[in-house]
Amino acid sequence: MTDIVLANNDFDIDYQYNDRLVTCSKPKEECRMFSKKTVLTVIFSVVLSFGLIGGCGGSSSDSDGSGNGGGGNNTALIQNILDNYVDNIVVATYDLLQERATDLREAVETLETNSTQENLEAARDAWILCRIPWEQSESWLFGPVDFNGFDPALDTWPVNRTDLDAVLNSGNAVTESFIADLDPSLKGFHTVEYLLFDFEVEELGDREFEYLVGTAKDIETTASGLHDSWVVGNPPFGDILKGAGNNNVFPSQQSALEQIVEGMSTILDEVGTGKIADPYDNQDTEAVESQFSFNSRQDFANDIEGVLNVWRGDNQDQGISGLGLTDLVALTDPALAAQMDQEIVAAINAILAIPQPFRDAILDPQAADEIVAAQDALKTAFNTLNSEVLDVITQ
Repeated sequence: MTDIVLANNDFDIDYQYNDRLVTCSKPKEECRMFSKKTVLTVIFSVVLSFGLIGGCGGSSSDSDGSGNGGGGNNTALIQNILDNYVDNIVVATYDLLQERATDLREAVETLETNSTQENLEAARDAWILCRIPWEQSESWLFGPVDFNGFDPALDTWPVNRTDLDAVLNSGNAVTESFIADLDPSLKGFHTVEYLLFDFEVEELGDREFEYLVGTAKDIETTASGLHDSWVVGNPPFGDILKGAGNNNVFPSQQSALEQIVEGMSTILDEVGTGKIADPYDNQDTEAVESQFSFNSRQDFANDIEGVLNVWRGDNQDQGISGLGLTDLVALTDPALAAQMDQEIVAAINAILAIPQPFRDAILDPQAADEIVAAQDALKTAFNTLNSEVLDVITQ
């Protein structure tokens, strides 16, 4: 999917969202790249604001009005893939995120009540388990997670430790509303990670526990809001995606498939050229995400496990099997479907071959081959997905 470049002249883009008029203005020499994800966010915001959700038929570019971009023979299969994607991949993953966010909150409350090393380890384990569904869900960072700000609220990195120390040393009451209103760099997963993994039990005072519990509660609330936006929103985003071809957000089934591929592509690229490359290229351990817990490598692997779940239509952690993009591609090109599957698995294995912990590996010349191999594997999967697979899906 190509990016849309706004670079010819100075420009202003106005759009309505939640009763606020947002204006984006940049001169051409500072123009940014707007991906389809960004454009979809703006479109969906406009649709919500003006109540345009409703039947509109297929895209005018579809030859038969089926929303398929072709003869329409695959409409039923695509509908099954979209239904499975929403119910058994996205919503089921957010179900697990909610459950484990509650487990995390309970674990830190137990630690506050009984500050033992055993309870600290249990809280650390709960944090790591909660990261799994979150990282897997990064294969679909579009829709509510984007335009409602759930992503930065949960996963902003790095932690602003200077300002965090200032808050901890202040006299502000750490209420749920206080935490909710904080800058994302002062809450979310990585603030909890910092307090759980960078401190020992004896270093956690009343103020740290108060902040730790408050932040864990905010994660639980945010995870619940993210889940609900797909199942009980107004309208539920899951219904909008499943209703592709009958609404203004996804005017055809093909447009929904393209958005799903865009989500997969984004995380394949981000892990290789961002999460791995940024700290490795700059030899900067402070840029390593999840560095306090030494969970970076597993985070990266879980990101791509999410891609594999979407591709196959299976939710492996929860034992759910269904139809995925692979089933659609296999109708036209079974060899390509097998190739794509192998390349995603190869990328996961290459990530897991990087020596632990990742923050040390980036400084170790002997680990360079494994780090580069992981980046290459991610790039290979990205290229196949965005050229050959996308061509099959959109033909």
